[in-house]
Amino acid sequence: MTEDMTDAQQERGSQWHDHERGSHWYDHEQGSQWYDNEAGPLVRPYAMTGGRTRPGPTGVRFDLIALVTLDPGAPGVDDAPLGPEHRNLLDLCRPETQSVAELAAGADLPVGVVRVLLGDLLELGCVTVSRPVPPAQLPDERILREVIEGLRAL
Repeated sequence: MTEDMTDAQQERGSQWHDHERGSHWYDHEQGSQWYDNEAGPLVRPYAMTGGRTRPGPTGVRFDLIALVTLDPGAPGVDDAPLGPEHRNLLDLCRPETQSVAELAAGADLPVGVVRVLLGDLLELGCVTVSRPVPPAQLPDERILREVIEGLRAL
């Protein structure tokens, strides 16, 4: 480097030359270009889902409180061509049933990404999903009050 260059210019220049030699200045900390110590993994959510925003061809939307269970009878779960995020969700479901919200928190992924990944797992038959009862199918509050009043009258 020339004597006219500032220290910062020399540093940038040495990083450029390291890059030309096959070493990257961002590889020095963790040994991976896809990891940043402060920010975490640099893989964007749309890359994890292949650009999809809805789960599967049916577009089923999973409620936050829908319960996800690993299907023990699923053939070849370990042999299925799954990505690391899919496998992480399966590992979270192995010990016990989890809600979609719990899976998102446990995997440290956005809920939208978890919904898309769960759609993939559901299509492959790796998991079963128990959807919550819609509010329209729950008993009316008026009916419940009448039942309670009837029981009290006994």
